[in-house]
Amino acid sequence: MIEVALIAVAVLVILLTLGIPLPYCFGGGLMVMYFLGDTFMKGNMLWGFQQLGNPVLLAIPLFVLAGTLMSVSGIAASLLRFVNIFVGHLRGGLGVVATVSCALIGAISGSGLTGVAAIGPLLIPEMEKQGYPRPYATALIANASLLGLLIPPSVTMIVYGWVTDTSILASFLATLGPGLLIMFNFSLVNIWISRKFPLVLEPRPKGKAFVAEVSRRGFHATPALLMPIIILGGIYGGVMTPTEAAAVAVIYAIPVGFLIYKGLNIKTFLGAGKEASTSIGAIMLMILFSMILSQMFVVESVPQAIVESIFSITEDKTLLLIMINVLLFLVGMVVNDVTAIILIAPLLLPLMEALGISSIQFAAIMGVNTAMGGVTPPYASILYLGARVGKVKVTEVIRPAMLLILTGYLPVVILTSFWDDLSLFLPRFFGY
Repeated sequence: MIEVALIAVAVLVILLTLGIPLPYCFGGGLMVMYFLGDTFMKGNMLWGFQQLGNPVLLAIPLFVLAGTLMSVSGIAASLLRFVNIFVGHLRGGLGVVATVSCALIGAISGSGLTGVAAIGPLLIPEMEKQGYPRPYATALIANASLLGLLIPPSVTMIVYGWVTDTSILASFLATLGPGLLIMFNFSLVNIWISRKFPLVLEPRPKGKAFVAEVSRRGFHATPALLMPIIILGGIYGGVMTPTEAAAVAVIYAIPVGFLIYKGLNIKTFLGAGKEASTSIGAIMLMILFSMILSQMFVVESVPQAIVESIFSITEDKTLLLIMINVLLFLVGMVVNDVTAIILIAPLLLPLMEALGISSIQFAAIMGVNTAMGGVTPPYASILYLGARVGKVKVTEVIRPAMLLILTGYLPVVILTSFWDDLSLFLPRFFGY
């Protein structure tokens, strides 16, 4: 039956490369399994619809809606202006602001696309005005937006915890360390690269003027700063589940956007709801089809066959981890992070456990690898969105984006795989 599964995966990849919408790509794989395999389609369909009723999945549309509201409400802009007062006058400081701002937005919305949509239109023109090449500014913000997939609450980790029956909070904690390290690396790499740019820096206010400006911007940013404090504090403090935190994020963003920052009005609110609904519908349909396909693989013992096949090549743990990372990277290049996790995590988890790697560390390994696919063609949805927002050609963005990946991101991928304390320190501290 492994042959039928391989044909189904091949059909899936071919449809993806042809640009077919994701739900139909998985539907093509399902048809292969249905006509060539021995599985019972009706039973699997009923199982899939039953799984969609899981309350955990409700966090996904809520976080998508929260992120969309943030993009138009003014919350992101307020956070940006506050952070900029501290480092905006330093050489490379505006790039650091971009990186940290994308991390903050990711910590609220749980999405990588939100960082590009919210920060890009604000910072790319400012960075160009200061002397950064526009393609580099676009590449930096696109790469930094990957932090939204790693710094909790992360939609991908909600999906991972659900499909692998792993604690979602433990999965959040596993990717937090790698995410913060990537943010630090991007900041350092940006400072190093920006030495070559003819930057025009603004003078920093001194003395009472600086204190007054910090107080003014801090007061204006207080409602925006409270959002990640409430959400993350509620999750880590055990007060709220991720689903409840996502609902709080939506409820909080609406009055703040309407009454305080005034970025929301009836027109923008309805537009944000329409945009979020379109994304949510596609995501949930994709989850249903990919989940049924994964279940068919499980019924046909495909994961066990993969484990046996890989172990027949080598039993060396280091070599196997390198192979798995390469596989995850290649998968991330052709599908989005949620799709890759739903499709690959149930298949590879038995192999990882056989290697002595826990499902929590595997959450971090999958998270950093699949997130990287957001800026590596041909999939590269975050990179494409960044190029559109930054109004530059994709071919101009690829080179600086790959430089940032190789110097700032790839080292963390390696550390996450071979140094378990990076991803397990926080889960262990919280008793997982």
